[in-house]
Amino acid sequence: MGGTIRLFRFSRIQVFLHFSWFLVAAYELTQRRGVYRSPAFALCEYVALFVIVLLHEFGHALACRQTGGTANQIVLWPLGGIAFVNPPRRPGAMLWSIAAGPLVNVVLFPVLTAVMLLVGIPSGSVGGSDLGRFWWNVWQVNIVLLVFNMLPVYPLDGGQILRSLLWFGLGEIRSLQVASAIGVVGGIALAGLMWFLGNDIFWTAIMAFFLISRAVAGWQYAKALVREEEERRAGPLVPTVPEADRQFPPAT
Repeated sequence: MGGTIRLFRFSRIQVFLHFSWFLVAAYELTQRRGVYRSPAFALCEYVALFVIVLLHEFGHALACRQTGGTANQIVLWPLGGIAFVNPPRRPGAMLWSIAAGPLVNVVLFPVLTAVMLLVGIPSGSVGGSDLGRFWWNVWQVNIVLLVFNMLPVYPLDGGQILRSLLWFGLGEIRSLQVASAIGVVGGIALAGLMWFLGNDIFWTAIMAFFLISRAVAGWQYAKALVREEEERRAGPLVPTVPEADRQFPPAT
């Protein structure tokens, strides 16, 4: 939570913004030069991206609350947002807490589509009104976020949904191991694909590091759960008392 700014609180959920958001915003706005006649629309587009992300994260948090879990914080940062959710350790609770985020994007799709059609779809890469191009880009952002998040790569929502579904048949620990292993392989493959398609190497490296590191963290957590399960099965340890310290009853 270091380097974050408190924005507001809604439904007992505190929203924070990481300071790096402003640095990346300045960089991204320079990359959007020429897209709009007015630079104000480029700023509005960047803000709209994080409004969609914030609604997505509130979907996670509020769904987690419905399952009886805790969710009190959301952090926005350059790679999107993180909802700190702690649902009950049940596959159904985990599934609903994770699936509710992408469902927000599904609900937004017809709304943004209606607005885009009302304003008008721009023709070509240039031309048309700034307002029409703005809503066209926001509509695309929502779809990209939905598709990307649904990739079955842990810790993306799709990977966590896969883990929740596997949990029903494989159990809590084994499902996390499988999802984490897929996450490592998927993170490497996704980074390779982004690099092949010519994406910015800087953002490709950051995304790859985030995905792979979180997948490895998931594997380490699964190992911790294995140790916890072994200790539970072993039962409480009975301390052994050295022979010299044992208290024997007096002889009669």
